[in-house]
Amino acid sequence: MTVRYMPEVEGLSLFGDYSPVAVTDGVVAVAGQFGTDGTSPEEQVRGAFANVGKALAAAGLGFSDVIKFTTYLVGRETIPPFMSERKKVFAEIYPEGVYPPNTLLIVAGLVHEEFVVEIEAIARSKDA
Repeated sequence: MTVRYMPEVEGLSLFGDYSPVAVTDGVVAVAGQFGTDGTSPEEQVRGAFANVGKALAAAGLGFSDVIKFTTYLVGRETIPPFMSERKKVFAEIYPEGVYPPNTLLIVAGLVHEEFVVEIEAIARSKDA
């Protein structure tokens, strides 16, 4: 099994020593993404999905290739704005109304205190 790491993706910020995208044997892993330009939870949700889209595009993929999302939220109070904004984003990226699985976790904090939403994705690679 060969793994190809993409240590830089145009338009994505890095918050440590890692690659935002890895591609191997039919699977693409997208590291957790933040909405770095937003201050409200809603802006962060929209920005995080936009950044996941940039990471997918760097691997030649789109949202239709996503197998699963994992979402990290800081505090239960972030759930309602996340759900509301995700519904709007999903209406745009999944117009048929069928969505990939998602695991949602409530965490104490993320890499920077101002972030309250982080979204990662697993997708199918077209190279398989």
